[in-house]
Amino acid sequence: MNKFFSNKKLIIVMVTLIAVFGMLSVSIGLRDNRKAPVFVQRFGNDALGIVGNVITAPVNGVRSVSANIKDLFNTYDENKALKAEIQELAETKVENQTLKNENRALKKQLKLNATLTDYTQVSAAVMSRSPINWQNYLLINRGSAAGLKKDMPVMSGSGLIGRIVEVNQTNSKVELISSDNGSSNRFAAEVSIDGGTPVSGLITGYDTETATLKMGRLVTADKVKKGQKVVTSGLGGLTPAGLLIGTVVKVKDDDYGLASTIYIKPAANLNNFTVVTVIDRGIADD
Repeated sequence: MNKFFSNKKLIIVMVTLIAVFGMLSVSIGLRDNRKAPVFVQRFGNDALGIVGNVITAPVNGVRSVSANIKDLFNTYDENKALKAEIQELAETKVENQTLKNENRALKKQLKLNATLTDYTQVSAAVMSRSPINWQNYLLINRGSAAGLKKDMPVMSGSGLIGRIVEVNQTNSKVELISSDNGSSNRFAAEVSIDGGTPVSGLITGYDTETATLKMGRLVTADKVKKGQKVVTSGLGGLTPAGLLIGTVVKVKDDDYGLASTIYIKPAANLNNFTVVTVIDRGIADD
């Protein structure tokens, strides 16, 4: 039964094709015959157009799908190339910003070095800084091979940031001026008073909330005012006098009305620096 229907369909297709081509032949044969009915010629042309559309439609469809797939692959390649260019531009931007920051830091160091012509200076880069002891210590990439010694003061930009406490052959450990280590050797400092005797004391700590250094052990602070400079006093013989520490921002009195603490804004950014200058304390008037 199935074979019968299959043969029947084949016969119908063949008969249809024979009829179409027959009409096509008749149309071609009668096209120059003015007596031929116009309807027969028109019907033959229409039938030929229908068959042509049936045959060419799948071919055009395959061709269109192929073109779309090709366009899709081209778009993918272009998108991939654009992403690579964007990534390269982002990396270049980051690199340029890093170079700008390093250049700015080096310019600050050059300005600092120009003001410390009486001292021997060694420039160094910060190697590491522990998040646990962020305000206490850092490691620099210069050591005894570069002439560094224990207790040499260290500056960044235009301000004092600490002193060397450990020296190795190629690196050194720096204890920061903001250290909360109770046993650390504190810097002797003084407030410069115009036309008067400087007010002496010690840098006793760091206030993390206000990002200010605290100066205590004061004899008197009657003439201390906001905006006055604080420098190293040179007392104790470890640190040269005159190294800038910062600027007075507040004077806090105790319960008896006496000055107990001077709050100082550091001249150096104690949270962000990559280049430092080590100062040799072996000067003539030390």
